[in-house]
Amino acid sequence: MKDLRIALVQMQVTIGDVKKNRQKMVAFVEEAASRKVEIICFPELCVPGYNRERARDFAEPVPGESTTQISQLARSFNMVILAGLAETSGSEKPYITQVVAYPNGRIDKYRKTHLGKSERPYFTPGEQLPVFEMEKARFGVEICWDLHFPEVTTVLSLQGAEIIFAPHASPTIVGDRRDIWLKYLSARAYDNSVFIAACNLVGPAGENQEFCGGALVIDPKGNVIAEDFQGKEGLLVVDLDSRLINTIRHNEATTMRHSFYLQSRRPELYQLLVNPVLKK
Repeated sequence: MKDLRIALVQMQVTIGDVKKNRQKMVAFVEEAASRKVEIICFPELCVPGYNRERARDFAEPVPGESTTQISQLARSFNMVILAGLAETSGSEKPYITQVVAYPNGRIDKYRKTHLGKSERPYFTPGEQLPVFEMEKARFGVEICWDLHFPEVTTVLSLQGAEIIFAPHASPTIVGDRRDIWLKYLSARAYDNSVFIAACNLVGPAGENQEFCGGALVIDPKGNVIAEDFQGKEGLLVVDLDSRLINTIRHNEATTMRHSFYLQSRRPELYQLLVNPVLKK
């Protein structure tokens, strides 16, 4: 990995007003470009807004109109852009997708693999855990509920991911977002020697729906290096120093303090992970 400047967006959306939401995204990308950002991550379902019951009404193919505009932005501002939308799936239930647009015009995507109980009636789960690559880093994406499953981050790290981008659409009803994130995102970063970069929708979005916001970056030792929990729209710009993760990943540490723990795993002992027997 090389030193890298990233940006995380806290964004208020209007449910179903794709054009308005995309215009707001353009403004954030322009601001990020003025601050020399190289990768920007928007929250979960930022393009249509997060609304389970109406998701299929706003679903679109990838590539499609929204990804075309996002791709044009990536090319115009020489930036990797991660943006959330509802993707048509061939059934009535769309995917929750985070598209990855590169400056060279390429489009990749990650489809949320772990759906919450309230999401399963409305969305289709993805079936792959890809790792993406740009000039300075390899990265993965986990969307909101995905982060509660430790194996996902481990699989991404074993495939070479150095950064995990974690777009969310977490409502205020769940409680203090910072307190909740620090309980498990620090562990994901520490155990797997990755940066975690999380962001969330913020503010009201339709009747009886409000998102609590939050942007947080954690280093590969589980330490918070940047955060914004002011509860309003904004851009958190963070410089990721590559020295620590390179020391860990390249076995350059002179003590056990900077061990890459995944290299010492014993998969033969973990059969219950793939053939679970749950005791009651």
